[in-house]
Amino acid sequence: MQVTETLKDGLKRGYEITLTAAELDSKVNEKLAEAQPEVEMKGFRKGKVPMALLKKQFGPRVLGEAMQESIDGAMSSHFEETGDRPALQPEVKMTNEDWKEGDDVIVALNYEALPEIPEADLKSITLEKLVVKAAEADVEEALANLASTAQDFEDRDEGAAAEKDDQVVIDFLGKVDGEPFEGGAAEDYPLVLGSNSFIPGFEDQLIGAVAGTDVNVEVAFPEDYQAEHLAGKAAVFECKIKAVKAPKAAEIDDELAKKFGAEDLAALKTQIGERLEAEYAGAARAVMKRALLDKLDELVDFDLPPSLVEAEAKQIAHQLWHDENPDVQGHDHPEVEPTEEHTKLGERRVRLGLYLAELGQKNEVEVSDAEMTQAIMSQARQYPGQERQFFEFVQQNQQMQQQLRAPLFEDKVVDYIFELAEIAEKEVSKDDLQEAVKSLEDE
Repeated sequence: MQVTETLKDGLKRGYEITLTAAELDSKVNEKLAEAQPEVEMKGFRKGKVPMALLKKQFGPRVLGEAMQESIDGAMSSHFEETGDRPALQPEVKMTNEDWKEGDDVIVALNYEALPEIPEADLKSITLEKLVVKAAEADVEEALANLASTAQDFEDRDEGAAAEKDDQVVIDFLGKVDGEPFEGGAAEDYPLVLGSNSFIPGFEDQLIGAVAGTDVNVEVAFPEDYQAEHLAGKAAVFECKIKAVKAPKAAEIDDELAKKFGAEDLAALKTQIGERLEAEYAGAARAVMKRALLDKLDELVDFDLPPSLVEAEAKQIAHQLWHDENPDVQGHDHPEVEPTEEHTKLGERRVRLGLYLAELGQKNEVEVSDAEMTQAIMSQARQYPGQERQFFEFVQQNQQMQQQLRAPLFEDKVVDYIFELAEIAEKEVSKDDLQEAVKSLEDE
């Protein structure tokens, strides 16, 4: 087999691979000889079918397999010998399209090679780490928010009308065509008006109700209601208003703390302070990571595969177009052409992506199975009730696994660089940190 270079321009590579007819025929004979002991054919004992008959019967099918295996083997040997790593899937095309059995096979191999990634002096990088302490006012604000989520209800004055966000305690009996239906009745049911937990229109009709009165609520079940025998039907709910209660924020005391799993109020405040500082640390890390990427973008320079840059620029342009046109959900829209700015950003992303990937590989940075499992579970929480199906989908989908693994890998490489870089801590206010985060979003 002969491999001849036809193109070497920057990172672009071209080769012509020639597989002679004799080599191909030898490969076919080899495959047939391997299969011969297991072949059975009428008139011959198992394993005793003559090679000439095997070739006539199975030759054409084996020929295609032999051709594919030979070309794949030649490509594998080529990449091993040259050390080239294709940036994208190589283009492989048979050039003698009028090929017939007995002719040599000539294949054109074209690809863009990944560049040599230079090393950088990571210890020379200096970074600033913003540190924010949880202020007492921030803890108190978070505590008040917790209290509002743990709100209780207390009886309104006698004769007071129910308002939105009030809780009404009711007995109700639902009827369709004058007949009660299964699941349409309850006693002492606490319903918060405005919670949208009942059929659309139900809660609105109880606004203004007074304890000790009866109210008939007339509604229609939605057309897509889960109980098919009720879907789209009109119903009347006979409601007895037993109590009207106004929302009341929970008292900020030890009892509230116990509701959230803390021993007492002081312990809850400590937990809130730690949680706030963990959130601040996460935001500060994002700011420091951007600063690091900016420095790396200046520090490392090498040729970039044009195809990767083009693909990244198109992806950026496409995403930004959808950000500006949120009403368009699908991709049935005119092709979005990347601008010079998109291409420049694409170059940065490709450069940093290739550098971090190479650095991580050289230093054996790996994402553990436990870290992957945690990432999958975190994503699965976005699909309540379907967590197991999502987990199984990811396990069977290599592309989805890569999408989840990539940011984990990048963050671990970034952490590796943080360990080498010189980092100075700077204590700032929460507002200063928010401004720094906002500047990231504006860029």
